[in-house]
Amino acid sequence: MPVKTPTAPAKSAVAKAKAAPAAKAVSKARPAAAATPAAVRPEAPRPMPVVQAGAPARATKPSARLAQITVPSMAQSVASTAAKSSYTHTMPPAVLPAPPMVAVKKDPKLANNWKTKTVDQLSDAEVMAMPDAEYMNDKQMAFFRLKLTQLKTEILNSAGETTEHLREDTVIVPDPADRATIEEEHALELRTRDRERKLLKKIEQSIGRIDAGDYGYCDETGEPIGVGRLLARPTATLSLEAQQRRELKQKMFGD
Repeated sequence: MPVKTPTAPAKSAVAKAKAAPAAKAVSKARPAAAATPAAVRPEAPRPMPVVQAGAPARATKPSARLAQITVPSMAQSVASTAAKSSYTHTMPPAVLPAPPMVAVKKDPKLANNWKTKTVDQLSDAEVMAMPDAEYMNDKQMAFFRLKLTQLKTEILNSAGETTEHLREDTVIVPDPADRATIEEEHALELRTRDRERKLLKKIEQSIGRIDAGDYGYCDETGEPIGVGRLLARPTATLSLEAQQRRELKQKMFGD
C-alpha cells in the first residue's frame, strides 16, 4: 500500500510563519500609534495672574523715564504737517472781492470854467467838475504838469533847508541828553528827506508820462485813473481798483 505523506503540518507551519511576522508588525505599530496622541496632546493652560480689585495695573501705565525716551507725537506731528502742506498745495486760488466804487462829487456850475480860465487860474474843484469827455485833454495835462512842477520845487527847497539845518547843528553840545535829542531830530529829518527823494523820482517819471501822452491811465488795465485820485496823488500810476487788488495780493501772498 502506498505511504501517505503528512502535508497538513507543513501548511500549518507556513501559516504560523506568515502570521508571526504580521503579529509582530501589528504589535510594533500599536506603540507608535499610541505614542502619536501623546506627542500631539496640548499643554495645559498656564494660570493667569490674579489681580486684586484695589491694586492698580502697572503694565498699562508707562514709566516716566520711558515717556521721556520715546516720543510718540513726532510721527503724528510729521503726518499732520505733511497733510497740511499737501492740502495747501491743492487749495483752489482765492477769489478776490471787488473793491467798492467811490462816487466822485462834481459841481455842475463849474463844468465850463476850464474854457475861460488859464491853467494857473484853475482850481482843483474846477478840474474835478470837467466832463468825462474832456479827460486828459491839453488843459488837464498842462494843469497836472504845473502841479507836479510845483511839488518838485517844494521838495528841492526842503532838501536845501535840511542841508543848512544839519550844518548849523554841528556844534558840539556838552549835555548828553541834548546831544541825543539833536541826533534823533536829525535822523527823523533825514528819513523824511529820503522819502521825498523817492517821491522826487516818481515826479520826474510822471512828467515824462505827460510828455509821452500816457499820463492819467492805469499801467495794468489801461483804464483812466480818475481826476480825483490824481489830485490826491499826482504820481499815481494805478487806478484805485488795481491798487486795491495789488494790496490784497500782497497781504495774501506776501509779494
